[in-house]
Amino acid sequence: MGTIDVNFCCMYVSLRDPMSMERTNLLNMAKLSIKGLIESALSFGRTLDSDYPPLQQFFVVMEHCLKHGLKVKKSFLGYSKSLWGPLEMVEKLCPEAGEIAASVRDLPGLKTPLGRARAWLRLALMQKRLADYLRLLITRKDLLSNFYDNSAVMVEEEGAVIVGLLVGLNVIDANLCVKGEDLDTQVGVIDFSMYLKNDIDDYRIKCLSSVHGLQGRVDNLEKSNSKLIEELAIAKNNIIKLQEENHQLRNENTVILIKAQQQLEVTQVDVDVELDTYKQSRQGLDEMYNEARRQLREECQLRQDVENELVVQVSMKQEMDLAMKLLEKDIHEKQDTLIGLRHQLDEVKAINVEMYTKMQTSDDGMKQKNDMITRLEEKTNQITATMKQLEQRLQEAERDRWTAEDGARKFKHDFANKADSLQKQIAQREKQMLQLETDLKIEKEWRQTLQNDLERERDIVAQLSAEAQQINGLKKEFHRLQDENSQLKGICEEQEQALEELGCKLSESKLKIEDIKEANKALQGGQVWLKDKDATHCKLCEKEFSISRRKHHCRNCGEIFCNACSDNELPLPASPKPVRVCDTCHALLLQRCSSNAT
Repeated sequence: MGTIDVNFCCMYVSLRDPMSMERTNLLNMAKLSIKGLIESALSFGRTLDSDYPPLQQFFVVMEHCLKHGLKVKKSFLGYSKSLWGPLEMVEKLCPEAGEIAASVRDLPGLKTPLGRARAWLRLALMQKRLADYLRLLITRKDLLSNFYDNSAVMVEEEGAVIVGLLVGLNVIDANLCVKGEDLDTQVGVIDFSMYLKNDIDDYRIKCLSSVHGLQGRVDNLEKSNSKLIEELAIAKNNIIKLQEENHQLRNENTVILIKAQQQLEVTQVDVDVELDTYKQSRQGLDEMYNEARRQLREECQLRQDVENELVVQVSMKQEMDLAMKLLEKDIHEKQDTLIGLRHQLDEVKAINVEMYTKMQTSDDGMKQKNDMITRLEEKTNQITATMKQLEQRLQEAERDRWTAEDGARKFKHDFANKADSLQKQIAQREKQMLQLETDLKIEKEWRQTLQNDLERERDIVAQLSAEAQQINGLKKEFHRLQDENSQLKGICEEQEQALEELGCKLSESKLKIEDIKEANKALQGGQVWLKDKDATHCKLCEKEFSISRRKHHCRNCGEIFCNACSDNELPLPASPKPVRVCDTCHALLLQRCSSNAT
């Protein structure tokens, strides 16, 4: 048992190169740390802080995964590997990550790129966007090639698996204080004691059970080998019988060939006679063929002329139809413009009616003002007449001045007061006339401004109609962009759902299943187990692998197929339980089982 275990371990190590072993180990550690962190956080039942041990181990494992395969950068101080370079590129791929990058740059206590990278990981985990940011980064292989080697974890398929596992961390709430931690000088060492307490005993039990199972399978293989030797002897006897039958068939074939040559000579004479008669009849047929060909050419020429005339008639009809359509379109446009002009004419008429009513009201006001002016003129005439009478009376009073000087003085005083009052009234009437003239000028100016406002309103209506057409076009473009956005959102949601399902399936797988499967593969005859990176297309249907079309190994031949071409399960000699096999191996194994049963 001890020698079998040692040989098995040596064979397993020889099949894997160091970089692939490192990737596998890092993937297993990432699975353990993420699984342990989720389980402990759910049992913990509250927000995690920086002192939580599983969370610290998770950041240490992620730091080792991101450091794997980093290219050495040359600087003034020497050679160094920096995590901050690839993480800083996420800001260009996703603008939402710019806030985290800016916060990291503004932290006063960080002096090294490694400290900035550690702070970036903690902020992304608190934001619950760590899986999204790293998924954007691993999809850009051209950018990753500037920072990582071709065999790094982030470049190979293990990086996609780790990113899928990180989706499960979105259920964790973390409150990490980045400012108070010394992230520049922390030593990232993985504590294996957290994961190897129960796994070592389980691994020993599984190894012992697998060894017993392998011993039983070796016995079964020896029995099947003895059966195959017996079948080989039977097959050799059948081959000898078939060789004897073949010799008899060859003798019979020579006799048949001699008879066939004799019949061929007889038939050759008959063919010569028939050939002469054929040549004679061929001449008459050639003459008939030439006559028929000449008639066919004439009919083809007539048909071509008729087809040309038909094409001309069809083109003329199409032109007439097009002209009729254009004429109808022009008539409809003119009718629309005529309707619009009629609406505008009705509006102009309504405006003219309003202007006419306003003119009538202004004319009525002018008439009233003119009547007032005539009345004032009549009053002034009356005043002049009275003044004349007063002058006459004044002359009479002058004549009697000497006799009634005291009465005359009193009269003059009263007359002066009346004259002043009349002059004041005349001045008031003149002011009223000036006011009426100014009102008339204002009325005319107001009418002119109304006409100008009407023209401006028409221009504004034309501009608004043009803007309305532009708005309709923008609305159509907006609806089209909304439809495209909804389609892109649907595609994005489907891809995210596929990634989440992939992460869940991968997280449920055990750590030692791949080792046992590869041991079974080694015992099946030493077939080559094809690497994932060497296969880009399915070997059977030749379809390209992608995130939705995953790679699957056939456990019988070791080749890589898609799910549709390897959706079969059969028990193999090295595995009592049903395992995945391709369609070709499935058919071959079924045929072998049926032959063994017979």
